[in-house]
Amino acid sequence: MRSEDMIALIDYDAGNMKSVEKALQLIGEDVLVTRDPKEILAADKVGVTRCWVVFGDAMENLHHFGLVPVIHQVVQEQTPLFWESVWDCSFCLEKSEESPGVEGLGILKGEILRIPAAEGLKIPHMGWNNIRFPNKGRLFAGVPEDAYVYFVHSYYLKAQDEKIVTATTEYGTHIHASVESGNLFACQFHPEKSSHVGLQILKNFAKLEGKGGR
Repeated sequence: MRSEDMIALIDYDAGNMKSVEKALQLIGEDVLVTRDPKEILAADKVGVTRCWVVFGDAMENLHHFGLVPVIHQVVQEQTPLFWESVWDCSFCLEKSEESPGVEGLGILKGEILRIPAAEGLKIPHMGWNNIRFPNKGRLFAGVPEDAYVYFVHSYYLKAQDEKIVTATTEYGTHIHASVESGNLFACQFHPEKSSHVGLQILKNFAKLEGKGGR
């Protein structure tokens, strides 16, 4: 199978991607885990996922492997690009409170903020929360309002432009749980851990028209 028939998951040495890879394979997709620029740029769709290191170290890894210009080219070519989990979707924004002074990719305007402490509120938040759709995006076709998805996070996404926010949730504060801008999609939660709802989200991404109308 050629890479252009696949979803390329970018490997930037920042965590285990097996659960996402298996979820995509479960819905019948061919997946290529790679950091090879040629394979990434040839792919029909691209995913960035499963970062378990802090924002600053992850950005360092992206630079170290020469992936920053590759990601910018993917965006420029309007290849569908999916950022999954708060760690990864933070890269497409400008900055994160997790690593002050470290610049993100700046593809979207916004930032990652720490969930404010409150009595009785467990941080990190690990569990299921319902999502609502202020501007329902393409990822959520067939997903009902107030569906539950799985979060693991101490930080949350805050986009500058509310028009790109496609899903929100509440956990001590108002959280932008998903954004969509052109062919760039980002979810703060983990679709691969979100049961049938998460699989529907991944199916919706896989059904998107890829680069060049493939």
